[in-house]
Amino acid sequence: MTDADQTGPPQPTRLWTIGRTAWALLGIAAVVLALGYVASAIAIVLIPTVLALFPATLLAPIADRLCRRGVSPGLSALLTLLLGLVVFFGVLAGAIALVIAQLPELLESAAEGVGQIEGFLEDDPLGIGVEGFADVADLVQEQLGEAGDLAPQAATAAVFAVEFVVGLLLMFVVLFFYLKDGRRLRDAIVTTFPRARRPVVGEALDRSWDTLSGYLRGQLLVAAVDAFFIGVGLVILGVPLALPLAILVLFGGLFPIVGAVVTGALAVLVALADGGLTTGLIVAGIVLAVQQLESNVLEPYILGRSIRLHPLVVLTSIAAAASVFGILGAFLAVPAAAITARVVDLLRDRDEATADAGAG
Repeated sequence: MTDADQTGPPQPTRLWTIGRTAWALLGIAAVVLALGYVASAIAIVLIPTVLALFPATLLAPIADRLCRRGVSPGLSALLTLLLGLVVFFGVLAGAIALVIAQLPELLESAAEGVGQIEGFLEDDPLGIGVEGFADVADLVQEQLGEAGDLAPQAATAAVFAVEFVVGLLLMFVVLFFYLKDGRRLRDAIVTTFPRARRPVVGEALDRSWDTLSGYLRGQLLVAAVDAFFIGVGLVILGVPLALPLAILVLFGGLFPIVGAVVTGALAVLVALADGGLTTGLIVAGIVLAVQQLESNVLEPYILGRSIRLHPLVVLTSIAAAASVFGILGAFLAVPAAAITARVVDLLRDRDEATADAGAG
């Protein structure tokens, strides 16, 4: 046996390995940029398609139950969709009615706060020549006048309004087909891949769906507990708009960490405007206590494996996505990160199983 046979094929040098890895990373970055460009070009279709997945995870079990009782898939999807719309817009209309009913009381409290700020500004503590809200209004008007003609802004707002309505209608249509043909759509996606890859693709889709469903249901339950305790505290303290603020806390819970801070701060501001410093501090204490309960008890117990992410990953994901995609990115960041982590776990487990089988 020669020395060449003993040593085997030449091993790549470390420099070659680093270079190959660098080129691979550049290729991945190029693919990501290309996908981002395509996504931005078809955003009016892509965004409703993605957003429809969230209500679908909540409504799909209802549609499936109706189908098992003998109702046709199309009628089951339609009835479930109508039920979801009635519940959502019913809650929204009730919250708006409560805001309108309690608005005079809040405006009166806010007027008192405005009077205090007016007195503070009259002393011109900042030395900028502003001695009241009249001067502030003049300054704002001057800045707006320098910003240019408002016609382009109005045109942009009109285009956004049209795109929003179109996207909302498209989301309802997509949601209907998710409820009606969800399993068929899943199988159609799987069959587009080579036969050898279909099992892992199917399992990845199933894990993604389970993760999204578990995340949304768990996060809604956590947010509901937060809203309940904060709402009860606001009612006991006699803070106006207690129920609408609790509903905002509920929806804010869909934005982990960030949403709780923003909606909690809003509750504190309303309490300050209505009841003064003492009431505001008490509300701030209630919000902080509820958030500690959420982060230390509710999330680990309720969410479990659905969102097994470090808080730093959650914060950086929300911040990065929000800086690129705005509010929509902040909403999608955490479930996207959780789904990515579950799919990576799946691929790693399969690689380890393959390696163990080869070694055996």
